[in-house]
Amino acid sequence: MLDRIAVDDAVRELRPDFVVLVMTAEGLRNGPSDDDSAGWLAEAARHHANADDPHVEAWREAYRAFGAKPQRTRPSVEALLRRADALPSINKVVDAYNAVSVQYALPIGGEDLDAYVGPARLVRATGEEPFDVIAGGEPAIEHPVAGEVVWRDDTGVTCRRWNWRQCVRTRVTETTENVLFLMETLAPYPLDRLHRAGDDLASRLRAITPDARIQSRLIGER
Repeated sequence: MLDRIAVDDAVRELRPDFVVLVMTAEGLRNGPSDDDSAGWLAEAARHHANADDPHVEAWREAYRAFGAKPQRTRPSVEALLRRADALPSINKVVDAYNAVSVQYALPIGGEDLDAYVGPARLVRATGEEPFDVIAGGEPAIEHPVAGEVVWRDDTGVTCRRWNWRQCVRTRVTETTENVLFLMETLAPYPLDRLHRAGDDLASRLRAITPDARIQSRLIGER
């Protein structure tokens, strides 16, 4: 799976400084949030990055570059930082990566690998790709804007506007066992900081499941 994840040339042309650390964690025993995951969120509230971190501004610029308005559809890391003092508990794995995200000012997506059809790839949308959501309490299908940067698989879009909003199909739930994490950076984010964040996340995942099988791969150069 890791070897087949790709970033399209059209995205590279837009932001040649894009680097993503992709990580898979297999055999996880996830479950409802507990005291440990609540503690991670509380620690993140005390030691979160600043909302004016240069990395947040880099993501705002990237959104503007493909036509999105970051003040209306905020990059995921900015949205989390704005509510870092009251991050909601979701489940153990989601709590783990949300805590790492706000402490390192780093967009992190978590996806259920078993819901994927084909490899993940980052592309500029045609506008015809399906994106499954819940609207008004009912399942619905939306579509990205042509030219929008999206993560997708063979079935459709898994995350719109680079890291703004995930689809329903690949959400990490309490019963998810195998997860793909996408830890995304733009310049001037230091690569050593990215690797520290990856190590931190892996440590928390092993606290949830000591025998979890974790692998990673860095895509991109800076």
